[in-house]
Amino acid sequence: MSRSAKVICVILFVLLIDQSSKIWVKTMMEYGEEFKIFGLDWARIHFVENNGMAFGITLGGKAGKLLLSLFRFIAVCFLGYYITQLIRARSNFMITISFAMILAGALGNIIDSAFYGIIFSNSSYHGGYAELFPEGGGYASFLHGKVVDMLYFPMYDGYYPDWFPFWGGQSLQFFRPVFNVADMSITLGVFTIILFLFGFFSEEGKEGW
Repeated sequence: MSRSAKVICVILFVLLIDQSSKIWVKTMMEYGEEFKIFGLDWARIHFVENNGMAFGITLGGKAGKLLLSLFRFIAVCFLGYYITQLIRARSNFMITISFAMILAGALGNIIDSAFYGIIFSNSSYHGGYAELFPEGGGYASFLHGKVVDMLYFPMYDGYYPDWFPFWGGQSLQFFRPVFNVADMSITLGVFTIILFLFGFFSEEGKEGW
């Protein structure tokens, strides 16, 4: 299998897992509903949506949402071009795959922002299962859809010690953000590139892949 075919397979695999999990959560769970993964308190599927970036970070208003969607589109175009250059140059395969994972994650969230508002009805807290391709149309216009998040890992839920500066005695939860497979793909891709830059991976074996 050629390098380009391997890269395409990685991107399609991430998109398949990301979109199938989002569609299942969107159509089978009410907004805010959650359940434990394998009965673990610190690993849950928790359905929320956000208008912004990875891990629930947001930009203000419709203008911010549109700006973010356009930025994602430009970033995806740049990543696609850069990955083709890496393939042609037969660069380190792990670096190429890392950028492919970032591209796949960006595409996954772009699909939500661009199309979910058109193809889904709105979700709500009580009896709010979203409908795919509703008769009355979706809940938002093109590029104004919400990103579906569901992975939630509150590994510690307690309080800061009283002696802790500024936040002493206040509640503490780690890890608080709710995210999705696309976010995870982007994070893993960036983390691998950082490891490569710090010399954890070598340039040897380029031609073997």
